[in-house]
Amino acid sequence: MQTKGTLNRRNFLGGIAVTGMAGALGAGGLLTSCSGGNSSEASKGPRKTAADLGIPEFLDQAPDGIPVKAALIGCGGRGTGAAVNFLNAGPNLEIVALGDVLADKMQNCAETLRTKYNQSIKDENCFLGFDAYQKIMAMPEINLVLLCTPPFYRPTHFEAAVNAGKNVFMEKPCAVDPVGIRSVIANSRKAQSAGLTVVTGNQRRHKRDYCAAFVEVANGAIGDILGASCHWNQGSWWYRRRQAGWSDMEYATRNWTNIIWQCGDHILDQAIHNIDVVTWFMQKTPLEVVGYGGRARRETGDIFDFFSCDYTYPDYVRMLATARQIDGCDSNVGEFLMGTQGVALLNDSANIRLLTHQGELIWEYAYEKGEDGRNKIKSAYDQEHVDLVTAIRTNKPRVESETLAISTLVGIMGREAAYSGKKITWDEIMNSDLKYGPKEIVMGPLPDFKEIVPVPGKESERGERNS
Repeated sequence: MQTKGTLNRRNFLGGIAVTGMAGALGAGGLLTSCSGGNSSEASKGPRKTAADLGIPEFLDQAPDGIPVKAALIGCGGRGTGAAVNFLNAGPNLEIVALGDVLADKMQNCAETLRTKYNQSIKDENCFLGFDAYQKIMAMPEINLVLLCTPPFYRPTHFEAAVNAGKNVFMEKPCAVDPVGIRSVIANSRKAQSAGLTVVTGNQRRHKRDYCAAFVEVANGAIGDILGASCHWNQGSWWYRRRQAGWSDMEYATRNWTNIIWQCGDHILDQAIHNIDVVTWFMQKTPLEVVGYGGRARRETGDIFDFFSCDYTYPDYVRMLATARQIDGCDSNVGEFLMGTQGVALLNDSANIRLLTHQGELIWEYAYEKGEDGRNKIKSAYDQEHVDLVTAIRTNKPRVESETLAISTLVGIMGREAAYSGKKITWDEIMNSDLKYGPKEIVMGPLPDFKEIVPVPGKESERGERNS
């Protein structure tokens, strides 16, 4: 489902909602966080520290300070988890309001927070409906909002939060289409000008081993980066079958991880983490991408089961990004960088290393050891909220939303290449008027709601998914 009609080549690439956005920003203008390059030339000058590269000091707990009163918008599993991560981040923290469109999700969240975390939220601060976020933004006592709905709603909620002067935790991805990405970029810059803090859910930028590896790579430990690969390949993900009495919107909401306009497909919902790591370490955006994907065994929704996207960067640097959700297949979640002097082996399994091409160790992270003898490290789910509260209380704002927007757009670019079977350039995707989702957001029927899977090379098929 999309607000545009037929997504043919002309329609997809024709509209420019923000005139000259791509040309005006360019790769250098977009990648402003933790910049410093990855060239081996970096090793010839003074060594860059973590602080030089925009990485704040890691604390195990946020310091005490001003009360932080937060509202959770999106009370499902990830939203409830984010609320718990926030409450664990330090002292004097409170969840004071909830918003959702599904009463059972909000009730379950409220019960969890009450029974396990002593957070009793007043009934009058529990808002149900698509306008819940507006009511929350009008509450003057709230100085932080946790945005954890399906990502389709993220640009709208983020804009409202910035306009209301709220600090933000924003889950990944931050949009499902280029129109949403441009909105996030614009409001990210407004947040920065307003001195707000915006921390995002691309957790690896809050993992101590990933950040330490980034410092080494930025200082030339593996030389110039020549290529990369990144992968989120796992078994099947959860889904919901439509139940009697569910409207189109309720079904799409309860089954959101399988509906394109709600989730952006799993190349955004999951593989965005890996794409973000490569974007971060390379400090570049791709020139173009070709890709493929398809549907093999998924039982509901209209998204793909697998993707393989081949990105081309300046100087012929390449990146292969794959994503798969199919049972019985090999699993692989991690990133690989090939440099002129070595390689980076990056993963979420507490085993990050830099090696020469001959396999000799250049550098490895100094992990703590658990009682079982295995490497351990603080959860990035917790660390990102420690960093969030610390930034607010120390009056050292940090805004991560633009870097998340750029990484999300890299994922969108690959998704649309796989859906269409066509090569897509960075300028084309940045300036595209592609927008997913229904024109009217209501809990009820959606005109022409259909679960039609994209067919590469048959663009006219996609026009049937309009709203």
